[in-house]
Amino acid sequence: MAQNTTSEAPPEGPTTAAAKHSVNVAIGALALGLLLAALDQTIVSTALPTIVSELGGIQHLSWVVTAYLLASTAATPLWGKLGDMYGRKKLFQTVIVLFLIGSALCGISQNMAELIGFRALQGLGGGGLIALSMAIVGDIVPPRDRGRYQGVFGGVFGASSVLGPLLGGVFVDNLSWRWVFYINLPIGLIALAVIASVLHIPARRTTHRIDYLGMAAVAAAATSLVLMASLGGTTWAWGSPQIIGLAVLGCVLIGVFIVIEIRAVEPVMPLRLFRIRTFWLCSVISFVIGFAMFGAMTFLPTFLQVVHGYSPTLSGVHMIPMVIGMLVASTGSGQIVSRTGHYKIFPILGTAVTAVGLFLLHRLDEFTSTWVMSGYFVVFGFGLGLVMQVLILAVQNAVGYENLGAATSGATFFRSIGASFGVSVFGTIFSNTLGNKIAAALVGKPLPAGFNPSVITSDPRAVGRLPADVRPAVLHAYSTAITNVFLYAVPVVLVAFVLAWFLKEEPLRGSVTVPDASETIGTNPVERSSLDEIARGLSILGSRDARRDLYTRITKMAELDLFPGSSWLLLRIGKAGPTDPVDLALKTTVPRAVIERAAVEVEERHLARREGNPLVLTERGQEVVALLTEARRKVLADLLGDWDPDRHAELAALLSKLTGELCGGDTDRPGGQKDSAKYRPGETVT
Repeated sequence: MAQNTTSEAPPEGPTTAAAKHSVNVAIGALALGLLLAALDQTIVSTALPTIVSELGGIQHLSWVVTAYLLASTAATPLWGKLGDMYGRKKLFQTVIVLFLIGSALCGISQNMAELIGFRALQGLGGGGLIALSMAIVGDIVPPRDRGRYQGVFGGVFGASSVLGPLLGGVFVDNLSWRWVFYINLPIGLIALAVIASVLHIPARRTTHRIDYLGMAAVAAAATSLVLMASLGGTTWAWGSPQIIGLAVLGCVLIGVFIVIEIRAVEPVMPLRLFRIRTFWLCSVISFVIGFAMFGAMTFLPTFLQVVHGYSPTLSGVHMIPMVIGMLVASTGSGQIVSRTGHYKIFPILGTAVTAVGLFLLHRLDEFTSTWVMSGYFVVFGFGLGLVMQVLILAVQNAVGYENLGAATSGATFFRSIGASFGVSVFGTIFSNTLGNKIAAALVGKPLPAGFNPSVITSDPRAVGRLPADVRPAVLHAYSTAITNVFLYAVPVVLVAFVLAWFLKEEPLRGSVTVPDASETIGTNPVERSSLDEIARGLSILGSRDARRDLYTRITKMAELDLFPGSSWLLLRIGKAGPTDPVDLALKTTVPRAVIERAAVEVEERHLARREGNPLVLTERGQEVVALLTEARRKVLADLLGDWDPDRHAELAALLSKLTGELCGGDTDRPGGQKDSAKYRPGETVT
């Protein structure tokens, strides 16, 4: 690892009720900040037709989304490393303020150019909210509980995918499209106040060599190429000097980026990763998935509002089946991979179903029924869900421990860049097609006196002012202009389908690499170190293991002839000190009968003795606790597969820390039983 800790490590975690309450309040504020950033990826989509009607510039409609995505993607790794270097609390407060300033300016925008520029400013803050909120969890929560809290954040991403289009519609219908941005202000101010009062992060600094040039080069290259895709054929002709210049500039900047990364001490994108076939294949597939997902999510609300006449609120409701399909498939595929250890089939199936879904979206028209549309949306979302989570798993499984953080962030980075390109390319196809189709639809049609046909292409609401006998042709023109973009995306997804067949299915090291399903909904790359990734996975799996047969396994591994409950009790005493079994039965969820049997056994074996009511370890008991602790460490190490902790001192230290935190905890069940009704004293659970 390239970082060196120069002062104290994060605390072991809250130990009092008041401290735990403070942590929970702080986590709530962090989740609010994350919700703001995640919502702004999707909330604008249902408001876009109304925004375009008021501000004009339909040919640049896609840039309202693209500007935010590009800025947040480029800023995310930078915020992550600055947080390591200078502390995260003040930096998190800074990005909240930056995000709120951007939101306020978006709300008062008077033209499309202003709105796009302010969305980029908002995106800079949004990237920091995503990166820092997840990193701060590692500062204030011990690894044992970290998986649960990061699961909450994953749920925020999933909820924002549903709530974004819906809330955007509600604000447009009942207030103004400007409230899509103004709503951030009170929520952000609450988060800012709570963070200032309850978030206490210990002094922690790491030394980094930030790859500023690499970040600037990749951001500039992506912006140049996205501008080329967005402006080509609309503002400038494809063969114009401006478009050719943007294409050349983008290619040159990619070359500059490669040179910079070769020489960088801590490259933002280590080029050695591209020598790994699985990494670059998954990166390309991730790019395509981001391309398809955000391209569709941006233009489907316009189709629903203009072609089918739904209100913005109802258009958001109609988007929910797509997100439901995505979440169901993502969760289900993750469960199957964890149980079977096979993952290659899911990128193949996922890209195939996504291509079918895009083709079905192309078949939508002004006469398609609600139920049929919902079915098409579910198919499309299901295809995306099948492939998103598994790509991260495949990448993590293919790289060594030292590259785990960079590989994870790299795969999600390409998905985010793909989202920017998808929205831009879809917007170009739409705007290039719309004008010609509307002009053809109006040929020979009677129009109201003084009505300018060009208004229809710049203001979707103008369609409603057309005569009844003219309106159907114009609606059909809008319909085909939008749905054609989905057809053009089908070959792109089919390329990913072909590439998926070349993925090499390597034996999984262990479930430690499986990400939480809901974490895959967001598109921004989150900068986590390799150690962070391992800590998150081990803490989740350690607690899962504790719910099954942890104490039976470690007792057997330590070669001890003990009741599993006795092993739990001994570890508990070793961790907490003198322990009264009666009080312990009242404080924990372990059945009283189990604790009573364990207490009798440890006394009879002279592993513990009474000092009044509490049990205290004997010398032999301390030796047994040492054996059990080492056995627990080996259980965690086994989950790492070929990530050898003996070759990485920091990984060995993490295992030791987790061993202490996971052994003898309040919620661990000796024997792995989940409730007392199912646990019978005397049973040996396997």
